[in-house]
Amino acid sequence: MKVPLLDLIAQYRSIQSEIDGAVREVFTSQQFVLGTRVEALEKALADYCQCRHGIGVTSGTDALLLALLCEGIGPGDEVITTAYSFFATAGSIARTGARPIFVDIDPLSFNLRPEQIEARITSRTRAIIPVHLYGQMARMDRIMDIARAHDLVVIEDAAQAIGAEENGQRAGSFGHYGCLSFFPSKNLGGAGDGGMIVTNDEERSQRLRVLRVHGTTGLYEHSLLGGNFRLDALQAAVLLAKLAHLDGWSEARKRHAARYDALFADSGLVHKERIRLPRVVQSRHVFNQYVIRAERRDELQRFLGDQEVASQVYYPIPLPRQKCFPDAVVDCPESDRAALEVLALPIYPELTDLQLRHVVDSISRFYA
Repeated sequence: MKVPLLDLIAQYRSIQSEIDGAVREVFTSQQFVLGTRVEALEKALADYCQCRHGIGVTSGTDALLLALLCEGIGPGDEVITTAYSFFATAGSIARTGARPIFVDIDPLSFNLRPEQIEARITSRTRAIIPVHLYGQMARMDRIMDIARAHDLVVIEDAAQAIGAEENGQRAGSFGHYGCLSFFPSKNLGGAGDGGMIVTNDEERSQRLRVLRVHGTTGLYEHSLLGGNFRLDALQAAVLLAKLAHLDGWSEARKRHAARYDALFADSGLVHKERIRLPRVVQSRHVFNQYVIRAERRDELQRFLGDQEVASQVYYPIPLPRQKCFPDAVVDCPESDRAALEVLALPIYPELTDLQLRHVVDSISRFYA
């Protein structure tokens, strides 16, 4: 039985008439850049994330970069972030000329450990970028306490965690900025690249809107050095059509995660410590990925491939170990350990119970 890591064709078929109608309306209007559809999406997603403002941009990566630029962060500055995430988090910091300062992760949540932040703060520290990895939030209450004590900006990387919650508060609404990604594989994915910044700060929202259009404040008048970071109307139309289904899809992911947990418990693999299951340590985990820790991970992944079960390693190299950060000196044993053990299994909403069983049965056969 074939089990892909993600089946976007199945998702599209389930809402094809809605998507096709939304796209057709854009082509009929011939309004492709910003405009009313982008504005509607910005309002809808700001509301969804419990924020006052949404600014649609070209990608989740550009959302991070724009938030940093909005704060004037650049050469000589330092930004504290996690040692374990997708490259865009640290890459965006480095692109401004600032220096990423890495802290290790909590082995249960895979998110950065707040208790390690203060030891890394210096006179050059300007911001903290926590990442809500795999769909689960970092400990934002503690992170915000540290940020307030040291007058630091907080930019939440919520690319994998739209709708995730800590004590009823949504990802992206704790910090000064929340950055979302609409890459097709995300819980809310577009038909290509796209992103958004959410914020509760009126002044910051206005500055972001200027920065995303080359710093323009009037026709051919440029008050800031910005760039072309505009969200397309086509992406906004697709995302608006999908947004109505997002909570249902997130609940389906949650059910699949619970089903995996039960099947793995019945298999005995957890008791034998062949694998360790993801831990839910915040109030709402939206399972952008279902990530296990596996003994002999690389061998297991090859075996699963032979069984037509797709899987992925998110991520095989911690950020401070990347060649482009030769000066990164940090002790991150939990990140190093995760890089050797983690394996993401299929978790998309359209999975069937037979497919879930096939995944777990295949893993059981490998360890048998």
